Parts: sequence; structure tokens; C-alpha cells
Amino acid sequence: MTDVTDVDDVEVDHEGDEDEGDDGNRLVGSIPRDVLEYLAKQIVDDPGSVVVEVDEGQGSVSLRLNVSPDDMGRVIGRRGRTAQAIRTVVRAAAAREGLEAHVDIVD
Repeated sequence: MTDVTDVDDVEVDHEGDEDEGDDGNRLVGSIPRDVLEYLAKQIVDDPGSVVVEVDEGQGSVSLRLNVSPDDMGRVIGRRGRTAQAIRTVVRAAAAREGLEAHVDIVD
């Protein structure tokens, strides 16, 4: 026979839990920035040329993606479909932080 404990009698110590909203030293917009950088490096031929610049705003983050001129077509894709897919994924990553994200692909 198993011993059953009443749920109301159990005390839980939440001290030290990481899910309480305390971000510690994490930078604002780091998740969408990392996602953008990862996606871009997987698409281009020269991953070393990928540079992501971040500007923080109130409740939003603006990301500028710089790639080699030879890789610009790969990042944009036919009719801009790849660029639009990248923007969608980065916006979803930013939403996890409670932010809006804007991605610009610059020459």
C-alpha cells in the first residue's frame, strides 16, 4: 500500500527558482539576437561575415543583420520569402521575452 500525502500539507520552497522573472544579467533582446545570428550563419556561405547589431527600445528591439554581399541573395531568398521567414521566427523568439522585434537586412 502506498502512503498518500495531502497536497495542502506540502510546503514548497521557491527560493532560488529561476522561473520567477528575475533575469539576472541577461541582456534585453538576447534571445532574438541569438536566433537571428544562428539562422543567418546556417544560411550563408561565409558565417564569419554575419554581424547582428541590436538597438533596444521600450518594449521592442531592433536588429540589423549584416552579411557578405555575396550572401545577400541567400538571406533574402526568392521574392523575399527567406527574409520574411527569418523575421517571423525572430519575432516569435522576441515574444518569449515579451518584446517586439524588427529585423532589417542591410548591405
